Amino acid sequence: MKRRGVLAAVLWLLAPGAGGAAAPMAPSSQTVLLRTSDGVQILATLYLPSKLQAPAVILVPMQTRTREDWEAVASRLAEAGIAALAVDLRGHGGAGADPQQNMSACLPDVKAGRAFLAGRGDLAGGRIGMAGASVGANLALAVASDDLSVQSLALLSAGVEYRGIRGDAPMRKYGNRPALLVASLEDPYATRSARELSTFGDGIRELRLLNGAGHGTVMLVRQPDLVGVLVDWFRRTLP
Repeated sequence: MKRRGVLAAVLWLLAPGAGGAAAPMAPSSQTVLLRTSDGVQILATLYLPSKLQAPAVILVPMQTRTREDWEAVASRLAEAGIAALAVDLRGHGGAGADPQQNMSACLPDVKAGRAFLAGRGDLAGGRIGMAGASVGANLALAVASDDLSVQSLALLSAGVEYRGIRGDAPMRKYGNRPALLVASLEDPYATRSARELSTFGDGIRELRLLNGAGHGTVMLVRQPDLVGVLVDWFRRTLP
């Protein structure tokens, strides 16, 4: 009987997670509700890596599209040890607000995502990145230019000006922080804008021009390798 008890104890100690440090958790996702500074409720999905105190990336969609466009990028970021928060803009997805013709009204939506991450003690609040697509890229750039905790940007099909949101002055203000700009050559305005925006500021500006990839998050579908490019970018720039 004594030998059985000893054997059982040994087997318990050898079991995964038993007696020592807890076994690492797999990346997970959850839907969260955010409230903006002007009282609008928006939905977001938070993707958490297995190891916390991790950097985080806010993902901003195109107009008329939703946070679901970023699912592949967000999942890969979490697998790479980087948290991701994919937000819906007001009037998009399941947020329940009226559509906004003035897209600058969505700036508080991006800021709400940043405030949510700042309130989580399990993430590294000073290691934040942002990625946006189309007008979402301009929104991300505008918010990042005023927030020094945003250390890295990835902009898909950004515009020098898009629906009243300019990109040139914010990129200058963004200064010496790194930015990746991606556009597809058959999208002439996005291509011209990416080339021009890459000349502003004195930080690293990485320009990638694709063929036949489309606009905004459509590029993630037509050229799936771009998902890996974005993940690698944030791994390099959010150390």
